[in-house]
Amino acid sequence: MRKADIERNTNETKIKLSLAIDGTGKSSCETGCGFLDHMLTLFAKHGRFDLDVKCDGDTNVDFHHTVEDVGICLGRAFFEAMGDKKGINRYADKITPMDETLILCAVDVSGRGSFYGEMNIPTQRVGDFDTELCEEFFIAFTRQAGVTLHIRQIAGSNSHHIIEGAFKCAARAMREALSIDKDFAGEIPSTKGML
Repeated sequence: MRKADIERNTNETKIKLSLAIDGTGKSSCETGCGFLDHMLTLFAKHGRFDLDVKCDGDTNVDFHHTVEDVGICLGRAFFEAMGDKKGINRYADKITPMDETLILCAVDVSGRGSFYGEMNIPTQRVGDFDTELCEEFFIAFTRQAGVTLHIRQIAGSNSHHIIEGAFKCAARAMREALSIDKDFAGEIPSTKGML
């Protein structure tokens, strides 16, 4: 089973995170940021990843360090849990609706971590969550996971729906990209021979 346990301790956050790629979607998320907990819970559910995360962060300042550092830890966990990447599909794309919102997501488990997002989130906040932190999360996640991730908002006017759609769509694309293609189970999906 592809699993990883991550700990990260800084002056801003203290994080413990456990991930199982081949899970059932169960999760326990306690970051001190309710909206982030919600996004991580649905990310785990829609990707069928088992995820436990506990973060003690400087939320008295704001949620920036917590969101970014949880993204770092989740990305690092995926990188470690993927192992040698033999047999994975590598590429995946999804289009996911969330009421009036429509999100397109494409992922390449390339070893080159980068995020390219085009989301027009109309409000600066959802509750007490700064919506610009959605991008910060995905940048941190992709850099550590070594995946190229594109997220495009095709339609949408509700900030909550747009961000939720992005997390759900990314989870489903990650699940497919990391699924094992039985016809190529012993092969690295690259002409380089490594990812």
